[in-house]
Amino acid sequence: MCIAFVSGMVVLAGLGFIYSGYYPMGADSKHTKLTYWALETLRERSISRAAQNIEVPADLDIPARLLRGGSDYAAMCAGCHLVPDKMNSDFTLGLYPEPPNLTLNHSGHDEPKVVQAREYFWIIKHGIKASGMPAWGAGHTDEQIWNLVAFLQRLPELSPEQYQILSAQGSSSSRNH
Repeated sequence: MCIAFVSGMVVLAGLGFIYSGYYPMGADSKHTKLTYWALETLRERSISRAAQNIEVPADLDIPARLLRGGSDYAAMCAGCHLVPDKMNSDFTLGLYPEPPNLTLNHSGHDEPKVVQAREYFWIIKHGIKASGMPAWGAGHTDEQIWNLVAFLQRLPELSPEQYQILSAQGSSSSRNH
């Protein structure tokens, strides 16, 4: 009986806080450490679970995928996730949480390349709620998304000149729609 009462009070207090409007929702106001941890953990675990059974194509390393993915990255992603030798943009400065700079080697993530590919595919296809990351699957084929994944896996290795060459081919999205 006492546990039910305490649980009910916690739920009511939580609802009271939610409806109070006291939590700052502006993108220029950082989350508390606990909130940030909870949201990050929820996002990472959810994506990992959702992507675990995605079958990765064996031909992700072929040059044609890299070229097609590069042009789509320039058209769809570079504004948020940047280009080599660029650390921010007016757009990224105003987003919270700030989108990851995909040109950097995120070596802190020691996941196998296949796991990274699955998660990139899932994120690109389905997006991430309340983050600014759209679900590109609504207007792009799985093949186009895999091309983009192939490019993302090589992006941290590219020089600005290599990026320019690979991204200047004309968007495969515009050719296929």
